Amino acid sequence: MSLAVRSPVTGVVVALDDVPDPVFSGRIVGPGVAVTPDRANSDDISALAPISGTIAKIHPHAYVITDDDGHSVLVHLGLDTVSLGGNGFTLLASEGEAVDAGQPVITWSPARVEADGLNPIVPVIALEGDESTMEQTLPGRRVTAGEALVTWV
Repeated sequence: MSLAVRSPVTGVVVALDDVPDPVFSGRIVGPGVAVTPDRANSDDISALAPISGTIAKIHPHAYVITDDDGHSVLVHLGLDTVSLGGNGFTLLASEGEAVDAGQPVITWSPARVEADGLNPIVPVIALEGDESTMEQTLPGRRVTAGEALVTWV
């Protein structure tokens, strides 16, 4: 059975190799892709749950959702955004809460993250995943929030 991992934000797909962070580009936490989010204005946007499941971990800048089959997906909102101390992020869900794919989890502003001198790219990582079992959206393709990004078989 395959699992559709949906894009948490609207933007352009980027290969992990091109993410300027060695933890993500080196696949240290797992394989996946990233999305450069739209940031035409400073309005807050919602980062969505990429899969249905339970929020295993949540911080203002990142969250992990685990489904009933044990697949876990990490969404990281920008690079080095932990340094913002939660400023500019609003949690819409809690650790231990069940969520549906496409449900808003955190609101944030990619434009404000960039204005703070940080990269707003959003890595979407299959924790403990095997890259050979994934079909990924090709880099350079535009996706909308909630659209299938990776198929995990």
